[in-house]
Amino acid sequence: MTSTISRPQDTAESEATRKAALARAASRRMSAVTSDQRNDALRRIADAIEAETPRILAVNGPEVERGRANGIMAAFIDRMELNEARLKAIANDTRAVAALPDPIGVIEEMVTRPNGLQIGRMRVPLGVIATIYESRPNVTVDIAAVCLKSGNGVVLRSGTDAHATSAVFAEIIAREAVAAGLPDGIVQFIESTDREEVGALLKAGALVDLMVPRGGADLIRRVQQEATMPVVAGGIGVCHTFVDEDASLDMARDIVINAKTVRPSVCNAMDTLLVHAAVAERFVPMIAEALGAKGVTLHADARALPLAQSARGVDVVPVRDEDYDREWLSLDCSVRIVDTLDDALGHIEVHGSGHSEAIVTDSWAASQRFLRDADAAAVFVNASTYFNDGAQFGLGVEVGISTQKMHARGPMGLKELTSYKWIVLGNGQTR
Repeated sequence: MTSTISRPQDTAESEATRKAALARAASRRMSAVTSDQRNDALRRIADAIEAETPRILAVNGPEVERGRANGIMAAFIDRMELNEARLKAIANDTRAVAALPDPIGVIEEMVTRPNGLQIGRMRVPLGVIATIYESRPNVTVDIAAVCLKSGNGVVLRSGTDAHATSAVFAEIIAREAVAAGLPDGIVQFIESTDREEVGALLKAGALVDLMVPRGGADLIRRVQQEATMPVVAGGIGVCHTFVDEDASLDMARDIVINAKTVRPSVCNAMDTLLVHAAVAERFVPMIAEALGAKGVTLHADARALPLAQSARGVDVVPVRDEDYDREWLSLDCSVRIVDTLDDALGHIEVHGSGHSEAIVTDSWAASQRFLRDADAAAVFVNASTYFNDGAQFGLGVEVGISTQKMHARGPMGLKELTSYKWIVLGNGQTR
């Protein structure tokens, strides 16, 4: 049996609606698919990605060059661009999802009531997950892998810039899923790049159980305003690291460099560095020199500016108020000196996006206060915000990083793509 991604037909019905209906129909047949079949599908997908690396790169390379020619910002080019190492990592992450425990059918919190009834909750798939995403073809694989492992159908709508690369991934995924025994149609890719298809997909609330947008603020805002199904949004990260008065400054330097410079284009990269006034005279010149050596431009407040300028080889400019609300996605960093832990928390409350916040401190009391009061999906003590990632948290890969509080928060893995139903076991009880 061979798999095909269904092609647009001459019909007044939108491609998005038609493909959501196909995914819905296929998802109803997923209950007959075994855990071994779902795992086999993921392993087959991983093997095929490695085997077809030349084909994928042959499509991705011209897309990246077109993006550069069109003036796409460097952060998005970095997310678009694939190479052999990145494809190997995508394949390995897919295998990691296959190796995770299967959440489907797991019975939780089983209790026996005084009347003898056994009552618990069984994990079940949500049904159909749809995603609209920009510039990141790897998202095609990540989201499909988690959806298939958790027994869900998936509808994929890629952004225009990386559309051709995403289409190749989707074709591989659909083909290998069916070859492993999953229902034909369980993976759907919207081939049209017409923006009207986005609107049609957002109106398909009767066919889609959850929408997960992955992209910039404008995309997420549109999805939240127009979607007729539940939405889990996130990924916009205005992330802070606070260097406390009791911090080990060598540790703080290493954490800040990692959080800012390893991959500045991702949502868990640090955007603003907050430094306690008690250590600012020692730490700001130290970190300014270290960040300057990595090509970082510092946007410093009035107190931090002269301290940063005293360092060698660093580009320092005065910070603007609006910079504190920026997700830089580049080698830029806002710097502010604060007088107290309360001031740091107050800054985060006003300017944070609820994504990732970190404190560097040797004070148990300060660390516990920060853990309690910093309102974010992930809060770190003496560690880089760059760790806020599904693979790093042991989830294999993630569908996205939710900055909401309902129904999921932080990296969304297998369990976050399931619901539950109550199960009641009796032996003749009546009420």
